[in-house]
Amino acid sequence: MNIYVGNLPYDSTEEEISQLFAEFGTVSSTNIIKDKTTGNSKGFGFVEMDDDTEGQKAIDELNGAALRGRNLKINLARPRTERPRAPRKTW
Repeated sequence: MNIYVGNLPYDSTEEEISQLFAEFGTVSSTNIIKDKTTGNSKGFGFVEMDDDTEGQKAIDELNGAALRGRNLKINLARPRTERPRAPRKTW
């Protein structure tokens, strides 16, 4: 189960988020999305859990929970859709 984790504190680490979700079951991967240019967190990420029942329990329990003053937004991740790329500008 792929889970969207939003409204993260910008200094959150993947290890911290993994530990948070590990309370509900086995976490197979955690990925915090970062800006390509600066490398800073964009404030959201994804957690992959193998067991759907454990994943749903994590979603139910953690959605709206506070993490260092920010209320997390947790839900089932939507499938990624391909977006058309903007044409490159040639000067």
